[in-house]
Amino acid sequence: MTEKNYIGDDISLGRQSALILAAKVFGFALNFVLPILIVRFLTQDEVGAYRQIFLVIGNALAILPFGMGMSAYYFLSREEEYRRPAVLNIVAFFTVVGGIAFLVFALYPGLLDRLFRHGELTDLAALGGLVIWVWLISSFLEIVALANREVKIATAFIVFAQLSKAALMIASIYFFASAEGFLYAAIVQGLVQLAVLLYYLRSRFAGFLRTFDIAFLRRHLGYSIPFGLTAILWVLQTDLHSYFVGYKFTPAEYAIYAYGCFQLPLFGLITDSLTSVMIPRISRLQMQGDKREILRITARGMEKMSLLFFPFYVFLLILAEPFIIMLFTREYAGSVPIFIINLTLIPTFVWINDPTIRAFPELGRFLVVQRCVSFLLLMATLLIGIQYFEPIHFITVVIVVALLEKMVLTAAVLKKLGPERSDLRFLKRPGLTALASVAAGAAVFIFHGLASTYIFSGAQTVWAAVSPGASGSLLDSIANAMILFACGMIFLPVYLLVSHRLNLFDPSDIAYAKSLLQRAVPRWRWSGSGH
Repeated sequence: MTEKNYIGDDISLGRQSALILAAKVFGFALNFVLPILIVRFLTQDEVGAYRQIFLVIGNALAILPFGMGMSAYYFLSREEEYRRPAVLNIVAFFTVVGGIAFLVFALYPGLLDRLFRHGELTDLAALGGLVIWVWLISSFLEIVALANREVKIATAFIVFAQLSKAALMIASIYFFASAEGFLYAAIVQGLVQLAVLLYYLRSRFAGFLRTFDIAFLRRHLGYSIPFGLTAILWVLQTDLHSYFVGYKFTPAEYAIYAYGCFQLPLFGLITDSLTSVMIPRISRLQMQGDKREILRITARGMEKMSLLFFPFYVFLLILAEPFIIMLFTREYAGSVPIFIINLTLIPTFVWINDPTIRAFPELGRFLVVQRCVSFLLLMATLLIGIQYFEPIHFITVVIVVALLEKMVLTAAVLKKLGPERSDLRFLKRPGLTALASVAAGAAVFIFHGLASTYIFSGAQTVWAAVSPGASGSLLDSIANAMILFACGMIFLPVYLLVSHRLNLFDPSDIAYAKSLLQRAVPRWRWSGSGH
């Protein structure tokens, strides 16, 4: 493959992931208001119960697929004759394990109360199990469209799913304002998405229900289960601390901790969008034995990710307090120290290991061992510390273990790809991006120290005059929003200017961004014509 072909692949990779990202950012914008509304309509105890039941649902949806859903990226792009059997295996597996989960929660509702030591979740258990069942099956919709290389259709599915979810969940806040209402809304949304999934499968994989192959099922499970085990270990490692905190502290204290662990969905959306495009491409390159191109594509992804993640990290680190108060009110100011520690993982997201690990089965097995070690280390520390730890200590332990695991897995991936000394050049652009982010952060730090008090009091005075009946909580949130806005107006120009001087933006990326903007803005504005 020539260098010209490589450049074309980079552009295609960027554009495909940008399309998926755009759809997910649209959904993110719709759903971002959900936690903001919840803290304003529910008491802290009610918020704690809501967060706990959806923590269990989210963990179940991450564990129960056992790697089967993501395996569609592997089999649909590599083995044409097994496309329909692979789809059948995944749908059948999701249906069975989701049904089992529903039965467990319906027959043994007291399990949730044993996890969190208060009796508010027993009545929600069966509904939570039903949400898990329908969401698990319907979650295959986005995956199968992407694995089938129908990026535009996948984008439409994402937009549809996020629109329906946002509309139903926000409506439930106004009409029910309870964890039970949220669960009913989630069930309706899952059923609607399930209907769309079944229609898509019948149109793209006609007759897939009659293609069962027991030999292929064994091979399918053999590929997927190691990743499923790592998913279990990852969920336990990522969220185990939340169960310890929920067990030790009250629902209100848990709510403060949960919002301190709040992660902007934007980071996950960006990572998932790029990963979903990289997995099938790296899988094909692994079949061809082209490790150099795998390394180059991964490094290229790191360069693009750093352009977004590094500045976001610096900005949020400096402005964590007004950010949390703006979103969740001053009642959740106790979440700020936890949030600052939790931010530490953001810079590590720029290097993506998952596509390479999925392409090399031996790395998948190594990942299982590594996750076991990390989980045991975390569990031992939390068990020893539960009698002594305050909430901030729980999150500190989690971050330290996660950083150690990232270092070990990255070392294993690099060993497999065999980088050369000359490949250190791949670190230059991320390093310069970090420098540009720090420069912009320094400007904001100075501005924030000098001007935030005046901005806060001025914003409150002006808004109180405009809306005399506004609550103190609303005025507080608006004033902190104005601080963030003003600091953003300092940070962004400095970051863009320094990045431009350091040549961090590729001409192809700039041209593509301009083309998107030209589609959104009438042509007369670009041509200078007034008519």
